[in-house]
Amino acid sequence: MDMEHSFTLSPQLIEALKNLDNAYAESYVSLQNSSQEELQALHRYARISMIGASTRIENAQLTDSEVSWLDTILAEDGKTTALDQNRILIEDKLSKDRERSIEEVAGCRSMLLLIYEEYNDLLPLKETEIRGLHHTLMAPYKQASPYVGKYKVQSNSVVLRNTQTGKSRVVFQTADAGPITDSAMKDLVEWYNEIIPHSAWTVAVASEFVYRFLAIHPFQDGNGRLGRGLFLLTLLQSHSNAISTVSRYLAIDRYIERHKENYYTVLNRCSEGQFRQNPKDYKIQYFLKFMIKILHEALEGIKVSKQRFELEKKLSEVATTVLNCFKEQAKIRLTTGNIIEQTGLPRRTIIYALNTLLELQLIQKYGQGAGVQYQLTF
Repeated sequence: MDMEHSFTLSPQLIEALKNLDNAYAESYVSLQNSSQEELQALHRYARISMIGASTRIENAQLTDSEVSWLDTILAEDGKTTALDQNRILIEDKLSKDRERSIEEVAGCRSMLLLIYEEYNDLLPLKETEIRGLHHTLMAPYKQASPYVGKYKVQSNSVVLRNTQTGKSRVVFQTADAGPITDSAMKDLVEWYNEIIPHSAWTVAVASEFVYRFLAIHPFQDGNGRLGRGLFLLTLLQSHSNAISTVSRYLAIDRYIERHKENYYTVLNRCSEGQFRQNPKDYKIQYFLKFMIKILHEALEGIKVSKQRFELEKKLSEVATTVLNCFKEQAKIRLTTGNIIEQTGLPRRTIIYALNTLLELQLIQKYGQGAGVQYQLTF
């Protein structure tokens, strides 16, 4: 099997990839001057946005603020059972009618944590490890238990649903279940392991790897979220130190979400919506062009995140004291009276600090008048 790209890297594409490498290098240099505290904050900003956006692309309903709150709860003991142990609390706050969204967020969070922490151990990549990532992704969704970590047993298709009109359309007819999916996945993983250590263009590898994965759609459910996780995995496994390092701080899926309609259009355009057994029949250059644009936007997003971190660091002593009250009690909604009791600060001073924190979206406000309460977001 020819372990090269299945499409031609034109001079224009190579120039675009060089420009992207330069943008990565600039971000890498910028991050070298960041403190460990700032790097941890930037990584969490990116991770929260990745989780929220990747699940919303698949029509989940939780906002980034809600994802951040959920992340705080699940991080307290770090166990895979944290969702079950805190389910009543979580559903009480986020409402039970969004139970599937909560489960998708919990699963996506676990999958991304695994990728961030173990990407070096996942090279060379094995099919069993891809199945393992799928198991981690889908484990919180109990109804998925019959097919978690297993390749599909019936054909599936990528369907785009317009949440406003309720109309759906098939944007990709995927590989048939059984031998065709099994063979295609075997070939894909072999190709990936041969090309990733040597390719000069990691983003081109990531684009082909993920496009072919999505075209196969090997699992009954969760392929979109897993595919975007595999894109991140490929970047982290790059032999370019700049790409591998900086990609920890990229909220890639946030920008895919912003261009969701175009994302599905490009996926369709690469093969006219049909799985092809010969990957040379795809036009993956369209997806590569799209992802280059997305990554440029994500790299610019690091600058925004750095500005946000600086704003937080410049909070007054009073605002920091009030913010710490929320950080110490992430699960609880606090009133102005609660904060007065904990800090001993004057009501007027606390109200001013609360307004500052609300403007920076560090806390959320619930209710009006005498019954108003506040809770930590980030």
